[in-house]
Amino acid sequence: MKSVPALRSIRLAGERPAADGMLTDVLRGLAAKPKRLPSKYLYDARGSELFERICEQPEYYLTRTELAIMRESIGGIADALGPDVRLVEYGSGSGLKTRLLLGSLTTPAAYVPVEISRVALLASVARLARAFPHIEMLPVCADFTRPFALPRVSRAPRRTVVYFPGSTLGNFEADEALRLLRQMRAEAGQHGGVLFGIDLVKDRATLEAAYNDAAGVTAGFTLNLLARLNRELGADFDLAAFRHRARWHPLAERIETDIVSARAQDVHIDGHTFHFDGGEPMRVEVSCKYTPDGFARMAARAGLRVAGAWTDPARQFSVQWLRVV
Repeated sequence: MKSVPALRSIRLAGERPAADGMLTDVLRGLAAKPKRLPSKYLYDARGSELFERICEQPEYYLTRTELAIMRESIGGIADALGPDVRLVEYGSGSGLKTRLLLGSLTTPAAYVPVEISRVALLASVARLARAFPHIEMLPVCADFTRPFALPRVSRAPRRTVVYFPGSTLGNFEADEALRLLRQMRAEAGQHGGVLFGIDLVKDRATLEAAYNDAAGVTAGFTLNLLARLNRELGADFDLAAFRHRARWHPLAERIETDIVSARAQDVHIDGHTFHFDGGEPMRVEVSCKYTPDGFARMAARAGLRVAGAWTDPARQFSVQWLRVV
C-alpha cells in the first residue's frame, strides 16, 4: 500500500502575487470610465469560500450540470485525452471535477494546478494528494492570466492538457479570452489540447437567477471584494453604501455584474480620491455565455479545433475538448 504524501513534501512553485500589482490594477480600474475592478481579486480566502457556497445554491445550475456531464461522459472524455497526460488546471477550486477526471485518466503523469489564492491552492492539492498518492502534484501559485513557468515533471508526459472548467473563460472580455486561448494553445504544445467547461446561451430568467441567488450569497461574494481592498490596500469603502447587481445583456450574450453605489460618496485609497455618484455602477465581472458554433469560431482563431463535445439533456452547459491545430 502506497503511503500518502505529506503536504510539506509537495513542491509549491511560484509566489503569492504582489500587493503592489493589485494596487496598480485597482487604481487603474477606479480611474477608468466607467469604473471597473478585475474579477480575479474576488478570490481571496473568504471569496473562495463564498464561491463554493454559491455553487451549492439551487439557482446556480452551472456546477451541478457540469458535474453531471462529467459523471455521465467521463469514460469518453478520458479516452479522448489519452494516457500519460500532464494535466494543467487553471484555477484549482475545490477539486471536485478534477478528482473525477484524475480518477478516470490512464496513468496521468502529473497534476499542475495554477491558482492565485495560495490558501485555496494548498487546500485543494492536500485533498487531491490524499486521494491520488501515485500522481505527482506540482502546484503553482500564480496569476494564470500572466506568463508563468510550468514546473518540470518527473515522468515525461505523452501530452499536456490544459483544463479550464466552470465556464471561467466567460469571465474574460472577447479579446482577453482569445489571448488566453492562445496562451493555452502554446502551453499545450503540438500534441496537446484544452478541456473546457462552457456555459451555453439560455433564457434570461434562468441566467439572472443564477447570479442573484435568493440567499444573497453571490451578493456577499461580490461585496467581499470591497472588504478585501479595505483590508489589504487600506481603502475606505463603506460596504453598506454599495449593492450587488447582475443583469443579462442579450446582445453581448453575457451576464454583467456590477457593484452599484447607493449614494454620492468619495472613496480613498493610497492617497487617491475617487468619487461615486448615486446609482453609479462599477463593473466587477462579466460571465459570457456561448453557442457551440460561436465557441468553435473563437477557438479556431486561437489555433484550436473542437474534437469532442458533451452536454446535458437540456443543453444548458457543455464540456468541450479542443485539439491544437
